[in-house]
Amino acid sequence: MISRIPGGVLEGIKDVLNLPNISSILDFSFAGGGCINQGGKLNTTIGRFFLKWNDDKKFPGMFEAEGKGLDLLHRQNSIRIPKVIGHGKNGPHQFLLLEFIEQKSRSKNYWEQLGQSLALVHRCSSEFFGLDCDNYIGSLRQFNHTNSNWIDFFIEQRLDVQVQLAIKSAAVDVGWERKFKALYAKLPSLIAIEKPSLIHGDLWSGNLITDEKGEPCLIDPAVYYGNREADLAMTTLFGGFNGEFYSAYEEAFPLPPGSERRVDIYNLYPLLVHVNLFGGSYVHSVESILRAFI
Repeated sequence: MISRIPGGVLEGIKDVLNLPNISSILDFSFAGGGCINQGGKLNTTIGRFFLKWNDDKKFPGMFEAEGKGLDLLHRQNSIRIPKVIGHGKNGPHQFLLLEFIEQKSRSKNYWEQLGQSLALVHRCSSEFFGLDCDNYIGSLRQFNHTNSNWIDFFIEQRLDVQVQLAIKSAAVDVGWERKFKALYAKLPSLIAIEKPSLIHGDLWSGNLITDEKGEPCLIDPAVYYGNREADLAMTTLFGGFNGEFYSAYEEAFPLPPGSERRVDIYNLYPLLVHVNLFGGSYVHSVESILRAFI
């Protein structure tokens, strides 16, 4: 199956792993297709790895940015994160090579451990909201220009970027701009101010796996320093997390009062991303939240 891997990617893998030749790459099996990346398990003479690649022109710098985010999360030593082996680009493709994690059944205290571990990640702070580089959420660029004011950052680099993109593509009507401006005016009275927290940034159930010990492991981040409530809010979308997770998190790192009411506000961002990627019912979900707050 290595014939399914582009030749330039094979050459890049050889160089990253310092293999003597391409024949040292023994086998590859896809882990499901996707509209952005191709990926799966790579067997070599020196071990197993997880490989993914895509079109470098469509998504420039995606894997370099993802590697930086994974490294940043990994350095906190708070929760299992795949180690970055290397990344590169060759010809029209870019690739990312990661530690391969064998997935097993969840341990008995899986959700409790996840809540406690995420709280530790969120305790990692920075002087500013944002990050020293931009990255991606799904296939969309995510801008991380640093700002000392969370509300300004949330409006300018999260919500309004997506709103303008949706209007430009005609996914929604121009009336959304007026509605969101009305929401922006209310945010200072709704948002709880905390210092920046390191957050995963794309924390839904599809980016949570179980390692060989039955413990939680996070993948595919859209890392930045933000308000930790944004991370927790997203866990309620697309299936949600177990109640034990929220109890353990709250015990380890209690949230400011009123956090339940802010869940919908923070979920506007991932829902807007889905409007721009998929349209459909996500438009109605956003409009429902807007009606509740303006």
